[in-house]
Amino acid sequence: MAKPFFRLQKFLRRTQFLLFFLTAAYLMAGSLLLLQRSRLVIQQGTRGTSNIQVSPVSDMVIGVGILDTRTMQNPRLSSKLLVDMDVLHDPTSDQRYGPRWLISRNSELRQLRRRWFHRFINEQEPMQATGSKVTQHTGENKGTYVGCFSDDSREKTLKGAVFYDLRKMTVSHCQEACAERAYTYAGLEYGAECYCGNKLPIMIAKQEECNNECKGEKGSICGGVNRLSVYRVEELRAGAKRRRNVIYRGCFKAPENLTVTFPASLIQSNLTVEMCSEFCSKKEFPLAIIGRPECYCGYPTMHFTLHDSVDRLFCSRLQNVSSMAEVPREENYYHVYQTPVQDTRCTDRIFLTTKSKVFVALSSFPGAGNTWARHLIEHATGYYTGSYYFDGTLYNKGFKGEKDHWRSRRTICVKTHESGKREIEMFDSAILLIRNPYKSLMAEFNRKCAGHLGYATDRNWKSKEWPDFVNSYASWWASHVLDWLKYGKHLFVIHYEDLKQNLIPKLKEMVEFLNMTVTEDRLLCVENNRDGNFKRSGARQKDFEPFTQEMKDLINSYILTVDEALKRRNLTGLPREYVPR
Repeated sequence: MAKPFFRLQKFLRRTQFLLFFLTAAYLMAGSLLLLQRSRLVIQQGTRGTSNIQVSPVSDMVIGVGILDTRTMQNPRLSSKLLVDMDVLHDPTSDQRYGPRWLISRNSELRQLRRRWFHRFINEQEPMQATGSKVTQHTGENKGTYVGCFSDDSREKTLKGAVFYDLRKMTVSHCQEACAERAYTYAGLEYGAECYCGNKLPIMIAKQEECNNECKGEKGSICGGVNRLSVYRVEELRAGAKRRRNVIYRGCFKAPENLTVTFPASLIQSNLTVEMCSEFCSKKEFPLAIIGRPECYCGYPTMHFTLHDSVDRLFCSRLQNVSSMAEVPREENYYHVYQTPVQDTRCTDRIFLTTKSKVFVALSSFPGAGNTWARHLIEHATGYYTGSYYFDGTLYNKGFKGEKDHWRSRRTICVKTHESGKREIEMFDSAILLIRNPYKSLMAEFNRKCAGHLGYATDRNWKSKEWPDFVNSYASWWASHVLDWLKYGKHLFVIHYEDLKQNLIPKLKEMVEFLNMTVTEDRLLCVENNRDGNFKRSGARQKDFEPFTQEMKDLINSYILTVDEALKRRNLTGLPREYVPR
């Protein structure tokens, strides 16, 4: 009896082990199958959107290189302690104890990635170019439809002004924008791009090739792939307020050879600013130079830099002279106006044709002018800049590098706000842009509350969010600079204030650091377009001091710390205006 029982017990033990082994194998196979399916879904979702970045949340800005919140709760942290704390450079500690504002920022970026992913998936769906859509060119739009034209990406005909809007582009929006800037034609391409100009493209395309639906207007056609839907908007220009776009640049001494410096001219006895501006706009020149009865059109050049203006009385005195021939040539002075036409000598940009051997970062604290610096670099070099993040708003403003993967090496440099050893050592070199922390904090708070070009309201400034923001972000301003000084391999440090005050010399240094060469005329074009689309709009905040004394004490300690760190590296210290208030 004992022998059969022993055999049964032995069999059950073997079965128990076998069942355990089979269960473990089943779970492992199921896990592998799940991972394979999820990978397949991601590949299908991003096929055709290879430029979209899909990186883990741990690679985001959540707490990387930021102080422990337990440390930041002490607003009177000494500058020495800030430099010596190991937690400043501990990425695992940073991620575990990220400030609430950075967690919020990380959530915003995740949502932004999600929206971009779905948007580009939807863009891949084929659009049916039915006959009813093609006929809707003139139904609801004010301009006159001219036709479908081929667009040469290397030498665009409609290049007077360029606008992008991946979500809200409509035919009327493009027409109004071009008419307001005194252009004759408006062309739409890819369903989201708007181009303006005064000359029609040469190559006519088949009507059915303009088949992309406008992103913001169902049933309307906005060009196609390398195809422009062109409208004549000259009749709209009468109602557009052109004069409001004519900006007075000052009174300047005439160059030695007027006809060589200024390619177009007009002589008329009853000449007005509007007449001269209209004439130069039709010729697609950004400058109208007036010395009655003479009108000249041109660009800023080495012979006419617009750097040395004189008192307006010099020009006014000469207006009373009946003929400019009566005035000695060396005494000629002219009023100079900026026309609505954009200076297009530096607006053409492309991706690098070959992968860059040097991986360059354009690093700054948020609110320090990174987007503006990208605008300057792109227009100076002619190449797009990339970004560690995906911002649809910036893509709509013309930063096509936003859609490109940040590791693609197809861009001249990559925007980043990251800090921490691992994030910094990924780059071979970096331009480190530093701005006054008081101004940076206010600019970033404006962005968080009202977008890239808006202003926070009084209610925002007086809420609890503002002091929480300062306590979290002020330490990040300091740790960001200190981390890049410590871990950066090859740094070029530039201060926002110096770049703003001495644009061309500082921009030339940045371009040289990027191993690029640029002509003086192109730099003058950048200077002429220096603001781009990045001046904040809306009502400015009222004159009041948003920083309490406690906030000032905290920020001032960080200013002194960063200034000492820069000088220890034999670099120029912070500008005088950073000096504690």
